[in-house]
Amino acid sequence: MRKSQLTILLIAIAIAVCGVLSIYSSTCQKEGQLWQSIYQRQIIWIVLGVLLYIVISNLNYRRLWDWTYVIYTLTLIFLLLVFILGAVRLGAQRWIRFSWFNFQPSEFAKLILVIFLARYFSKKSVDDTSLPSRRFGIMKGIILPFIYVAIPMVLIIEQPDLGSGLMILFLFIAVLYITGVRLRYIFTFLLVMFLPAPFLWNFLRDYQKDRLLVFLNPNIDPLGAGYTVIQSKIAIGSSGFFGKGWLAGTQSQLYFLPESHTDFIFATFTEEWGLAGSVLLLLLYFLLIRQGFSIASRTRDSFGKLLAYGISLMLAIQIFTNVAMNMGIAPVVGLPLPLMSYGGSSVIVTFISLAILANVDRTRAVF
Repeated sequence: MRKSQLTILLIAIAIAVCGVLSIYSSTCQKEGQLWQSIYQRQIIWIVLGVLLYIVISNLNYRRLWDWTYVIYTLTLIFLLLVFILGAVRLGAQRWIRFSWFNFQPSEFAKLILVIFLARYFSKKSVDDTSLPSRRFGIMKGIILPFIYVAIPMVLIIEQPDLGSGLMILFLFIAVLYITGVRLRYIFTFLLVMFLPAPFLWNFLRDYQKDRLLVFLNPNIDPLGAGYTVIQSKIAIGSSGFFGKGWLAGTQSQLYFLPESHTDFIFATFTEEWGLAGSVLLLLLYFLLIRQGFSIASRTRDSFGKLLAYGISLMLAIQIFTNVAMNMGIAPVVGLPLPLMSYGGSSVIVTFISLAILANVDRTRAVF
């Protein structure tokens, strides 16, 4: 393995181990065989993710160029199948069940859109490092790629999964800036997208309205929509410098904190490991993102460069949003914390994304 390839893998495994410890801690006291096996299932997905990382990081990422539209089409098919065959949980229809595995197409859609945008805004020749987007008008630079992005984004929002849909939108805007699309086009797009935002209030579902309201003031519904945010802030705020110790958290162990093994696993981890543990965890994430941006900066191939930037931004946006949500400084939108939160689709997609990132660095020396 190249140094960067091994470094990314070791950091990812370290974060995943922290996740398994927190998942076990938040579920070990719950009754039922399902709860007792959750951490074991997470370990299986991590092992599978590591194997996929080893295989994919040794393939040539340039093959994705030829398969982009095929995998984009397959993604749309799976997103449509969710509405026909999807399992409903907590009022959302986001998963397709394959035996014991619940496949979540929206997690894969994030990565597929990164690949699609990297292909759209780059050139096939590895010798031409310039980006064609600098010469694009507003039609080719903004409107056309947004149509491709908007189709899966709307399907995801309708599941409903507003968090993943908005994340895709923010990722699209970030990629536009990196690719060098003219700033006046980007600002025009932002105005068109966000000026009507207040008028979209009536189109939101009731629970989405509640989440936005409790973000502004969690105490308006402390036993309802604001309960989870309040308990998360209590867990983080009461942790101290070194935390309460593994298996000793009160909010998670005594079930005050809902979704303590999924969306709010950062609060679970911080309660038990304190400020020192959370800073170390965020440092690991920082090192992972820095590896991605470093790989992008030294890659000459425009497709590989945009892939590396896109994957790094995808992870950074998701990490920032989840941590901010746990701390009460962002609305609750249901985004998992990469490699930490329980969920096979999220774990596998993250390892595949990191494998592509490592392969960009490994393969660039060939060109």
